[in-house]
Parts: sequence; C-alpha cells; structure tokens
Amino acid sequence: MFRSFLVPEVVSQANGTSQEIDLGAAQGQMLQLTLGITRIIEQESIDVSVFGSTDGVNWGTKPIVSFPQKFYCGVYSIMVDLGSNPDVRHVRVQWKLGRWGRGDSKPMFGFYVFAEEVAAHAMAAG
Repeated sequence: MFRSFLVPEVVSQANGTSQEIDLGAAQGQMLQLTLGITRIIEQESIDVSVFGSTDGVNWGTKPIVSFPQKFYCGVYSIMVDLGSNPDVRHVRVQWKLGRWGRGDSKPMFGFYVFAEEVAAHAMAAG
C-alpha cells in the first residue's frame, strides 16, 4: 500500500515545488492527501496543488487536484481519484504563498503533504 510524504515537513518563505514521487503500484488508484499546516504568521495564505506526469519531465499546466486556499494551522484532507488520470506515474506538489498587511512582507508557513492509498474495500464501505 502506497504511503509517502510528498512534502516532508518544511518551513517555507517562498513559492516552491517538491521532489517528484513515483507512484509505483498506486498508479490509477484513489489517494487521500493530507495537508498539515504547523506554523504560520498572521495575514498570509497558502495555495497547494498536486501535478501529475507520465514521464517525470512534462507536468502540464493544470494540477490534478488542489487544496482550497488556507490561512490557518490545521490538518486538511482531500481525495484524488487517479483513475481519471491513469497514465500519471509521477506526482509533485507546488505551493504558492501570499502575504498582506503591515510588517515584514515575507510569508512563512510550516507544512507537510502526505499521501496514502485508499483501499478499495474502504471506499465501498463509505
């Protein structure tokens, strides 16, 4: 069963992109993605998207899934059905940070993104 940090916990002050992860046997399966935000400063936002690739080189312009924009610490989960993108073999995360208001204009977020395959029997029970 696939379980992996797509982004191990990091403190970021700029937009970024994670390393690519090979899905292996999880290709075409249902994944639960968890975004954990562990550290923030006031008046900032984070946008987190997951992009897929068939070859690990071409990532396209549209993510396969995006979390709603976040402003607070917490743990947030979404599901992504890779069955609708069966050729995707690799995934990577992109994040964009925003900051407004007074004070330092540099944002800062501590966060991680974790992915785990959802077993077919668990989906049938839900």
